[in-house]
Amino acid sequence: MRRSQSVGQRIDWFTVGIVAIMMILGWLNVSSATAGASPVDWLDWGSKQGKQLIWILICSVLAVVILNIEGEFFIRTSILHYVINVVLLLTVLIIGKKVGGARSWFGFGSMSIQPSEFAKPAAALLLAWLLSRGDGKLRDLKTLVQSIAIVSIPAALTLLQPDAGTTLVFGGLIFTLYREGLSGNVLIAGFCALLITVASILTSAATVDYPWIGEQSAIGLLWLILVVFCLIFWQLIPNIVVPRNRRRVRNTTWISLVAAMLLSAGMHTGLEQLPRHQRERVQVLFGIDVSNPDADYNIRHAKAAIGSGGLSGKGFLNGPMTAYGFVPEQETDFIFCTVGEEWGFLGSTFVIILFTVLLFRILAIAERQRSDFTRVYAYGVVSILFMHYLINIGMVLGLAPVIGIPLPFFSAGGSSLMGFTLLVFILLRLDAERVSVLR
Repeated sequence: MRRSQSVGQRIDWFTVGIVAIMMILGWLNVSSATAGASPVDWLDWGSKQGKQLIWILICSVLAVVILNIEGEFFIRTSILHYVINVVLLLTVLIIGKKVGGARSWFGFGSMSIQPSEFAKPAAALLLAWLLSRGDGKLRDLKTLVQSIAIVSIPAALTLLQPDAGTTLVFGGLIFTLYREGLSGNVLIAGFCALLITVASILTSAATVDYPWIGEQSAIGLLWLILVVFCLIFWQLIPNIVVPRNRRRVRNTTWISLVAAMLLSAGMHTGLEQLPRHQRERVQVLFGIDVSNPDADYNIRHAKAAIGSGGLSGKGFLNGPMTAYGFVPEQETDFIFCTVGEEWGFLGSTFVIILFTVLLFRILAIAERQRSDFTRVYAYGVVSILFMHYLINIGMVLGLAPVIGIPLPFFSAGGSSLMGFTLLVFILLRLDAERVSVLR
């Protein structure tokens, strides 16, 4: 007899379990990071760990509500969600309160809401709606332009706050476009642009020790070397590529080179226009000396906290650098420092494996879909989570510039926790409707 299973039976409970474990571990780390040298008062609902537990309970209720809403609702209201969030991003620039130098929050008494956290699932939903029309691919230039606009509008409004970290997260949606047919040349050009920008930053730093070179001359020489390299590669193409592909590969080489140079010029100019503290963070990342002796304070103490954990860590609530607040924002952006100090290498590895399993699970969910909308949305979810995971952990390890970005389901904060809950559980609800099965 053919009967469809209930929604509860079709939910991917494995993913729910991973998220639940992350929330619990995150709460324990927030408790440790905010307790100081005093014992944790587990019944103090006014403390940061108490507020985080309240947010976890609220998000649990939100998850249950989402799982009981028809998936068609999220598809049909994609545009509405997006428009509302764009309006909120515009409004926060006018009447929002400043926190850490960024006008990113709406203040309601002691509570604050960050609208950019909700704009991420909204952008992923509308992008899925656009690309799921027709054959679900980037069919033409018009669709590509519309896709870029969907991502760029909230990203630009977020950058104006300014919040460079969240802006980079929106940029991660390019991986979704790549999965849906965007040329790999775009990714190649972007990667080359990043390499050229890094090389030009290092070249600029070298002119301090060798002032006779001149910064502009050094960067020009660097670009000339790249052009010569591409010319040599262009000449070697006939020997390494089959005849029918030679012209296409040659064209791709030059297009990628020109695009990379233009992008790197824009990136380098953008770095020069950054506020002083942000520019110093980029310079610190590459080991460039800056005049401010405290420019590397955060990253220096973050690495010290993680390194002090050793193999198995100092134990829960026993990390001195965590207890005495040596690392700023340790319950939010630098929560992974608490993991490293108190849980050590083994605990940090477990957290990284947990995130990796979650990302691969969502990829598996994406590939088993019959619905183009759900598949595209799933890739949007994994792109957003991957960018958070990559930047946050890279930041505390000194592999990325210090920018404000939370670690999903770990960092303290109601807005980020609700945003990630919306992101993942909308996907789980859509996934639950993919088939009617035999039982």
